[in-house]
Amino acid sequence: MAENASSRPTPLARAERFVWLTARVLEQRLFEYHFLGAGADPVETALTAYRNEDDGYGHALEPDLRGPVSQPLHTAHALKVLDVIGRCDGLRVERICRYLTRVSTPEGALPALHPSQRGYPAAPWIPVVDDPPSALLATGPVVGVLHRNEVWHAWLFRATDYCWAAVESLEETHPYEVEAAVAFLDGAPDRPRAAAAAQRLGKLVREQGLVLLDPDRAADVPVAPGYAPGEHHFAYDFAPAPGSLARRWFSDQELDRALDHLLARQEEDGGWPVDWRVWAPGTAVECRPMVTLKALLTLRAYGRHIG
Repeated sequence: MAENASSRPTPLARAERFVWLTARVLEQRLFEYHFLGAGADPVETALTAYRNEDDGYGHALEPDLRGPVSQPLHTAHALKVLDVIGRCDGLRVERICRYLTRVSTPEGALPALHPSQRGYPAAPWIPVVDDPPSALLATGPVVGVLHRNEVWHAWLFRATDYCWAAVESLEETHPYEVEAAVAFLDGAPDRPRAAAAAQRLGKLVREQGLVLLDPDRAADVPVAPGYAPGEHHFAYDFAPAPGSLARRWFSDQELDRALDHLLARQEEDGGWPVDWRVWAPGTAVECRPMVTLKALLTLRAYGRHIG
């Protein structure tokens, strides 16, 4: 007998099954925290398993970087988790800032990949070099989340200056760098300056075709150089919540179309797909629950019914 619409599992119920089937403990705990009313302590306990003695984070917390060593991108991921559970403060963050100070470039910013990664597997599009340059990709999200939580540490001064200079001088860019810039601007304490920088950045995004505004025309729109086929970015990627400065870049109609597309992308197993290049078997398995949580949180933030 055919199943009627009212008896079908909700997007949230389907996603929950997917999370229990496939996710790491950390993402399971985050799902419980966000959607099942669980507390922050189990999330922090799961996150602590990725922390190293140098006060950075490793162990493939960011799945595209394998191995035990601490990396800025892992540590940025950890700070984001601490932020969402309201634990981005105190001695734990003081220790993280000490780690950030030790691995910073001469400019006082973070490299995308620290040389300690050499000898361990990593995504091939992030090369390991002896003297890596500063990267907005790694620095912007870290500085943004620390400012949003009113953390004050000596490391932040030069790192903040770097982010302002990098964001305000952007000309040719790509979607992930824009996302990092928005993460910085959404947390930057100088709100008028952040709003002005975001307005300029939004114009660049539209002029350079970095956002796919009509999902039905995906085949006609090229992706950014070096990205995987079909690795498009949508309005919700830049503005995952209504409070983001990037929300102003898109009309209500454009955003609604993007959210319709996001909801429709849930797959039969209940999870959302990974769009970027998959270079190792485990990375897609570990990333899909993360992408699924992000999709659910974005849809909920914009008032879409998920169950």
